[in-house]
Amino acid sequence: MAGFIPGNNGRSGGRRYKPMAEINVTPLVDVMLVLLIVFMITAPLITSGVTVNLPKTNAQPVNSDATPITITVKSTGDVYLQDSPVQLSNLVATLQQIAKHNTDRRIFVRGDTSVPYGTMLKVMATITQGGFTKVALLAQQPTPTGH
Repeated sequence: MAGFIPGNNGRSGGRRYKPMAEINVTPLVDVMLVLLIVFMITAPLITSGVTVNLPKTNAQPVNSDATPITITVKSTGDVYLQDSPVQLSNLVATLQQIAKHNTDRRIFVRGDTSVPYGTMLKVMATITQGGFTKVALLAQQPTPTGH
């Protein structure tokens, strides 16, 4: 927006406009809101590629200091290491290869609610027999019911 400034005591008869030195932040805010929406939509899709129905628990979340290795057991009993399927007999060898023989690497085990308890125990026992000591089960936090 420009304001009128009378010029040269009225001799020139023309009008001069002074440019406004304010920054319009509306386009910046629009771009930031679009970026926020894009990141809010894409962030949950990045976490894991194998979908399972996790059980709910009131346990406190584990602090994450390094990127853990995720093992998923689907309702069909199939075992996935990160996003790729793996046989239970090859699980330890593949884990040692990924962890570069670092048995202190954290491993998260996720299992569908319909996976039998025995199957989860077999997976956990296989991991611990391979020498890995930092193994944790993952679960969803329950949603508050408004009590």
